[in-house]
Amino acid sequence: MSQETQAINDLTRRLHDSPTMAEIAIAGAGNAAVSWLLGVPGASRTVLEVRVPYASSALTEFVGYEPTQFVSRETAAAMARAAYRRAVELRGGGYAPVVGAACTATIATDRAKRGEHRCFVAAWSADGVANYDLTFVKGLRDRAGEDSAASLLLLRALADAAGLPDHGIDIPLAPQERVNAYAVRYADAIDALAATHIDSVIVRPDGAMAADVPFVGGVLSGSFNPLHEGHEALARAAARIVNAEVAYELSIANVDKPPLTPDEVRRRVNQFRGKASVALTREPVFADKARLLPGCAFIIGVDTAARLIDPRYYGGSRLAMLTALDGMRGRGCRFLVAGRVLDGAFRSLDDMSVPDGLADMFAAIPESEFRADVSSTAIRQASGAVHANGAGASVAPGAPVVR
Repeated sequence: MSQETQAINDLTRRLHDSPTMAEIAIAGAGNAAVSWLLGVPGASRTVLEVRVPYASSALTEFVGYEPTQFVSRETAAAMARAAYRRAVELRGGGYAPVVGAACTATIATDRAKRGEHRCFVAAWSADGVANYDLTFVKGLRDRAGEDSAASLLLLRALADAAGLPDHGIDIPLAPQERVNAYAVRYADAIDALAATHIDSVIVRPDGAMAADVPFVGGVLSGSFNPLHEGHEALARAAARIVNAEVAYELSIANVDKPPLTPDEVRRRVNQFRGKASVALTREPVFADKARLLPGCAFIIGVDTAARLIDPRYYGGSRLAMLTALDGMRGRGCRFLVAGRVLDGAFRSLDDMSVPDGLADMFAAIPESEFRADVSSTAIRQASGAVHANGAGASVAPGAPVVR
């Protein structure tokens, strides 16, 4: 066994022994890396799936748009991002760190190529993205040799993402060749969420953050500006009903206000320290929240429930309303509805006319279990305290708000 083969096998075993799981996408090169990873026992602990979107149409479908250049740093990053999101899906209910790794390349083939032979590799993880570029000296290697070099670079990217920087991999390069590496790292998951790098964050009561991990239980959405006893009493009542943990959900985006700044998000999250978990998203409407929080019971006020079943909030289309709710049901989501005082009278789920076929998605929180005639808006008005980036909850179509 050559020294290079030994180094590859040793690193592959270390990858398999690490908790990181990977979705790998290759187009043009990287075949050897897949063979190395699958050839060492324990591959199922590391490799979630391998995608080969080789045709331009397949790559376009995979990344969600048609790239200007199919072999570029930007396309490698887009492939890695799509792979990361697929890895999050395939991880299921687990909490293992995941990475999306990608390689797009143009290398030696059975016909002469005018342009350069080059490869672009990217690794997308919860805390950032790393890019690696390599342009080959044309004619120095055959196709297998260029694929091997690209594969070594892909293996290095996986090792870096898994926290194994001392990987022992030496890519044989000519004097004119060099690997250019670029990376973007975020200070924490809130910064990554604000930058649209990730889709959700769970902040535990002790302040620990986890990106794009599953949560199943009750979810109480709102602006929490400020958190008050009404919110907490509602969460306690809902927890008794669902017999599971209830997390508070805060969307940093809103349909009618500027997005919350990371500092403002941290200020609001800090209210929950030592009390409860917080789910952070960028989704202001339920249909999108359900995609990130499948299987959850959303806890809402009767006024929000009324908007959910009102076609006016779906462009006037009853079909759009039914489709949206059916999609949420398909993700295992349902709604617990708390009553509240509206126009001087206490209203509950019993006062609503839920469309046929949707009644099983809604359950009432009895008034005997919860009633609190208080709102964040009233508290702010009474105290005169209005913070930047949105003082209250949205009443826009589908807004998942209990004020």
